[in-house]
Amino acid sequence: MIEFERLHHVSIAVRDLERARRFYSEVLRFQEIERPPFKSKGIWYAVGNHQLHLLEHPNGETLRNGEIDSVDGHFAIWVKSYKTTIEWLEKAGVSYEARPHSVAGFAQIYILDLDKNIIEFDVAYDS
Repeated sequence: MIEFERLHHVSIAVRDLERARRFYSEVLRFQEIERPPFKSKGIWYAVGNHQLHLLEHPNGETLRNGEIDSVDGHFAIWVKSYKTTIEWLEKAGVSYEARPHSVAGFAQIYILDLDKNIIEFDVAYDS
């Protein structure tokens, strides 16, 4: 049996690494961390105790083209405040789909990055 310790990272494909860097670094304010000198182009971010890896995939064959679909592949980040997250997204001009009373047992906010990767922000109902 595999003995799991923790999730290390999630990798997603992007079409233009510098455009993605501006979104994740400047709009979402993710903390960029050092990346080994792989032959591929990429950026790594610290997200709590985990990592998000962006990998440039210029031909875009593996990238989705649709709108928010929570059944599609995505990653989720637990945030401290529903209200503050909504305010930040609105200030940054990022469209979102809010589910303040989700049947999941916590509030959910969905956004798309510039390559239509789905990001979910989760928060306790009373936050």
